[in-house]
Amino acid sequence: MEQNIKKWLILTTVISLVGAILISGLTNYAFYYFKGKSQLSAPTSVSNQQKIEKSASTYEQQIISVVNQAENSVVSIVATKDLPVIERYYINPFEGFGFPFDFEFQIPQYRQKGTRPQEVSAGSGFIVSSDGYIITNKHVVEDQEARYTVLTNDGRKYSAKVIARDPYEDVAVVKIEATNLKPLRLGDSSQLMLGSTVIAIGNALGEFKNTVSVGVISGLGRTITAGDSSGQEVLTDVIQTDAAINRGNSGGPLLNLKGEVIGINTAIVSGAENIGFAIPINRVKKSIESAITTGQIKVPYLGVSYLTINGGVQNEKKLPVDYGALVVKDENGEAVMKGSPAEKAGLKEGDIILEVNGVKVTPERTLSTLIREHAVGETIELKVLRGNQELTIAVTLAEREK
Repeated sequence: MEQNIKKWLILTTVISLVGAILISGLTNYAFYYFKGKSQLSAPTSVSNQQKIEKSASTYEQQIISVVNQAENSVVSIVATKDLPVIERYYINPFEGFGFPFDFEFQIPQYRQKGTRPQEVSAGSGFIVSSDGYIITNKHVVEDQEARYTVLTNDGRKYSAKVIARDPYEDVAVVKIEATNLKPLRLGDSSQLMLGSTVIAIGNALGEFKNTVSVGVISGLGRTITAGDSSGQEVLTDVIQTDAAINRGNSGGPLLNLKGEVIGINTAIVSGAENIGFAIPINRVKKSIESAITTGQIKVPYLGVSYLTINGGVQNEKKLPVDYGALVVKDENGEAVMKGSPAEKAGLKEGDIILEVNGVKVTPERTLSTLIREHAVGETIELKVLRGNQELTIAVTLAEREK
């Protein structure tokens, strides 16, 4: 009996020791397992944060890089005129009448005493050739009696000559006598997408040269009426951006993250916040080339009155397509202008121009925009829907009469 008790005690002790060892082992395993999991997950979290920080840093560096590359290619353009200097003086209307007493009475009068040069406006521009050709807005250099001075980022001043003003777009080309300048690259505004980052640089308020603002493309294919008390102008198919564009930024570049010019800053909305507009660069590339090579801007002309088709127009007119340009009569009752390239090519009222050289006509890229991307004398191909038949019509563009 006593031996059985001893055996039972020994067995109980062994079982307890084995159980303790197993429990200790499992506890340690669980501790290190979950510790390891924690250690593995922590670096993953840090890694994601590092990726975010690295991405933000890369984005910031892209913007800084673009600004560094472009700042010496953006200029201020100042208009100066000789304005009259007005002098005030006083007269006594009773002097010389022989009154027996002094009758002191002075009336102020004004007269011109020569003239002096005075700054009347300021805007922006950007260099497009190493030998001094500069692009700006037409309204920045519209005063033909003014003298224009270009101020570069390094403080140099140049007398500027207006080479050409576009008769239909708010664009002008000026020239300074300089060499070894750094031109900006012109991009492709047909590839723009909503939400893309853009950078505006210009002479904000005519005081703060090379002011930089960053934003996104917030709208495409906009139509606005721009101007002031001296006149207004309808601008079509312009880029809308929330990058701050202030008075004085007019004529400056709108850049993408490659440092390419994709638009020319041209207008703001009075009373709104962060709504500015720029002319797509593709619309004026041919004008720039024409001004540099010929000294004038020749505008290509097709010669149709049209309605840009969208979903609403398609439903209203019961059209078979939701894009293109429907040739319709204008207020003068003409759909195809007499003697125009369109008439010579055989275009008719009711035709739907679907494509220009393989590019679809859409509300974002209207027919007039696509035509402006070509040169006077150039032959283009139009894909035209006439009834149920698709036609390919060749048209040689003529110069639009001013």
